[in-house]
Amino acid sequence: MAMNSRMCCLPQAFHITTSSKPFLSYSIKLQAQSQVRRVVKMSATETTNPRVSFAIKPPTHPTYDLKGIIKLALAEDAGDHGDITCLATIPFDMEVEAYFLAKEDGVIAGIALAEMIFYEVDPSLKVEWSKKDGDDIRKGVQFGKVHGRAHNIVVAERVVLNFMQRMSGIATLTKAMADAAYPAYILETRKTAPCLRLLDKWAVLIGGGRNHRMGLFDMVMIKDNHISAAGGVTNALKAVDLYLEQRKLKVEVEVETRTLDEVKEVLHYASQTNTSLSRIMLDNMVLPLPNGDVDISMLKEAVQLVNGKFETEASGNVTLDTVHKIGQSGVTYISSGSLTHSVKALDISLKIDTELALKVGRRTGRA
Repeated sequence: MAMNSRMCCLPQAFHITTSSKPFLSYSIKLQAQSQVRRVVKMSATETTNPRVSFAIKPPTHPTYDLKGIIKLALAEDAGDHGDITCLATIPFDMEVEAYFLAKEDGVIAGIALAEMIFYEVDPSLKVEWSKKDGDDIRKGVQFGKVHGRAHNIVVAERVVLNFMQRMSGIATLTKAMADAAYPAYILETRKTAPCLRLLDKWAVLIGGGRNHRMGLFDMVMIKDNHISAAGGVTNALKAVDLYLEQRKLKVEVEVETRTLDEVKEVLHYASQTNTSLSRIMLDNMVLPLPNGDVDISMLKEAVQLVNGKFETEASGNVTLDTVHKIGQSGVTYISSGSLTHSVKALDISLKIDTELALKVGRRTGRA
């Protein structure tokens, strides 16, 4: 099995050559960046596995190679000799069943991705689930199983779990924050793990959140540095409107405001021109108090100034403890980088001997 050159997240001179008979053999040689950009354009859901079913589809990205990320993760684990422990201890033709076990409560995410990984390692592996992406799981519950050659199940195990645990952690926190934020919608940011952005944002969708912009290409977001470089909010907005008009581009436009005066300046500009502006970010208008509470009076005043003319987005000092109060301010969206940049993985295991695993888990309080 040869890995193609569709890896957009590696340096151009990066090389991987591995061989691990009889089950994994990857070879990567990246070409010039222009060629990489031509070949990576594909759907994030593109897969040669007809058995994968998406309870919640991943977000779209014009150049993200999801299959390539899977192959890279497997190649990273296999190194140049493959799984030498498996080769030494497990008869190559032995078949077993292994069971997914939740070690804490949460929201499961990454089931569709797990199927893609197992298929990449060995298309003959059979995977069954009692849960789907977005379902709640409870500590100690078996929620899926994989049957086939023990060798290949163990090879895939850690890559599958690494992705599932991270995605499930994101989905679990997103669900809690989305419920608390109502009637506002919860968003993540671009503060994602490098090369895992689509997976992180997919997990947010699975948890009941909504996606902010995918990258620099799909939305204009005028932030503080753009405003400073342009010489003020009005200049930045004028420049964006002119740029989009000249290139006949239709994208959403958001501008960050940090003071009520900046909010008023944005509204004044919008009242004087036909602007592409669609959303106003109200940044750090939630003020922390010594007792751990937050003061949202400035945020509420800003929302009242906007008065429904544009979508609004609260940002800054957003936590699970503060998001409910912020959601009552009248903002449309609440964005939180902590959904992805500070994620706590959900504890999940994949065990052949589940009876012993449960016994050990109960002894250590993890099952």
